[in-house]
Amino acid sequence: MTWKQDVIEAVWEHTRVGPDADASVWRQDPCGAWIRRDQFEHEGAEFGWRIENVSGGGPDLPPNLRAFHVRNHFEMGAKRPHCQVTADRADVPAGEYIRPPRNREV
Repeated sequence: MTWKQDVIEAVWEHTRVGPDADASVWRQDPCGAWIRRDQFEHEGAEFGWRIENVSGGGPDLPPNLRAFHVRNHFEMGAKRPHCQVTADRADVPAGEYIRPPRNREV
């Protein structure tokens, strides 16, 4: 699907901001995976992302849309995210931040 720029921006603005990350560049999807603003619809990119409708048949309007890492998606039947990728916090002490952001397979 081809999304209008204003819809892309609205979905991005309602995506979780990670602690101590530049919110204009980095966000986290519902699975916690890092996504990068400039990698929208880049299927092979490490931080690529796309937009999915999570409303179960509602219109493609920003309140019904979420940003997902290209390897994650929303399971409509289960009404929850299906996560294959999440943020990698291995070897990162509690209370410290990941720099630069990185992901791992679940």
